[in-house]
Amino acid sequence: MSHTTPRAAAAVAALALLPFALAGCGDDDEKSGTPSTGAARAPAEEAAAKSRERVQAYLDAMTAKDVAAGRSQLCAPMQAAYDANATGPNGDFADHFTVPQATITDVRSGAHGEEVSTSVTVAVGARKATRALLFTVTRSGADWCIAGETPGGNTPEPTTTP
Repeated sequence: MSHTTPRAAAAVAALALLPFALAGCGDDDEKSGTPSTGAARAPAEEAAAKSRERVQAYLDAMTAKDVAAGRSQLCAPMQAAYDANATGPNGDFADHFTVPQATITDVRSGAHGEEVSTSVTVAVGARKATRALLFTVTRSGADWCIAGETPGGNTPEPTTTP
């Protein structure tokens, strides 16, 4: 059996009410005429744009079979595995296949960074297969880089018109 002290009860009550008390705090965006999401939207839009640029550069490198250009889009921890596998039999830059089409289908924030979904068509002779790949892009210092590549992807979010 435990005994709750008045001081502990007051601390719990204060912590429970803290989010409501802070709701009124913040900058005066409403007074300035800017929407309150404007400040938060700029970094999110930058993250989406930079992530899209990195993945598009990687897809372009795959299409052109430019291994060095592909490597330059990756975060440092991925580069050793990339060097070992990129031109191997199942690597993104394998000699025996071409990439006639690679498209970004969705970009959104995820648990480990920006998630960029793609649709990549690979051809070997006359045979073609289209696969979904999900790239995770993160900020590394002042720049952005691809931190992960896995099969699959997100279903594109519906677009809304303002």
